[in-house]
Amino acid sequence: MDKFLLQQQVLERLAEDLLQVEQAARAAHETATHEENIAENKYDTLGLEAAYLATGQARRAEAIRQAIVNWQQFRPSPYDASKGIQLGALVCLVDADDKQQQIFLGPDGGSMKLLSGPQPVQVISSEAPLGKAMLGKCEGDEVAIQIAANRQQFEVLRVY
Repeated sequence: MDKFLLQQQVLERLAEDLLQVEQAARAAHETATHEENIAENKYDTLGLEAAYLATGQARRAEAIRQAIVNWQQFRPSPYDASKGIQLGALVCLVDADDKQQQIFLGPDGGSMKLLSGPQPVQVISSEAPLGKAMLGKCEGDEVAIQIAANRQQFEVLRVY
């Protein structure tokens, strides 16, 4: 699998997300500042709620812009077994039911799914619980995470 192509897919998806969030922020801002939404009494909060929404959308847009910068500057390196799994690794995991999944460890995850050939690839960051658990592991190692009352275990099949 080509990590460069996966990186390009991530950048394309982030660009699409940014466009949608910017459009939503503009719409919320227009609603907040529209003359018909000026509060006439203390219970008339449509304008205020739209302003809060516009602020949240603007923050989300800034976070996406930063993620785009991080992904543009990111240079995934080939897997080095002496260092184990590092940022930029493409990892094939298998669970107890023999279900395989592909994980691409990037600078920002956003938990996005991409397609690389017939198999989906889950993009996560090294800050995600699974990302943290994989760091430093090698092929054949076990990876376990605890999410609430559920403990999940995986084996590292391959790393690229």
